[in-house]
Amino acid sequence: MTEITKDIDKLPEAVQRFILHWGDMGTTWGVNRTVAQIHALLFMTERPLNAEEITETLGVARSNVSNSLKELLSFKTIRRVPVAGDRRDYYTAETDVWEIAKRIAAVRKAREVDPALETLTDCLQAAEADGRVTDEQRKRLRDMQQFTQTMDRWHAQMAALPSGTLARLVGMGDRIVGLLSLGRKPKE
Repeated sequence: MTEITKDIDKLPEAVQRFILHWGDMGTTWGVNRTVAQIHALLFMTERPLNAEEITETLGVARSNVSNSLKELLSFKTIRRVPVAGDRRDYYTAETDVWEIAKRIAAVRKAREVDPALETLTDCLQAAEADGRVTDEQRKRLRDMQQFTQTMDRWHAQMAALPSGTLARLVGMGDRIVGLLSLGRKPKE
């Protein structure tokens, strides 16, 4: 078996730390560590990289890199780019952090929110037909479904905004909360 060595040590310390930390964060979000590290490497690298360069830099198996690249392509956080005179595939990452967040949120919504809404709808239908389910239990299911539907609509609205508009909207958060709190005493 070929020994895999890491070239990550050749990168500036801040870049190394970011790549390693992004990998750790990815695992808390349900993303494979290597997938997150490859994303971070491509995000921080100012030129496209091919799979061999990624393998050498991170010191991971080539097959792991290949599978991870496929996953990142499906998230639409990276893309293939041609390099003149080279037949290999090269990759570069989206660098607009707001666009990255929107794309990741879309994947998470499809994986988590959409199935939750489907399940809540099924549970409500079953609850209506089952006399053993109390009115309070039905209310709680409806409340959860309505909340999830509201968040689903909010996501759709935020995803449709251009990145700059979304950044300004999020930046106005404190002012909006202040406006909504007018005339109310702060809770202690």
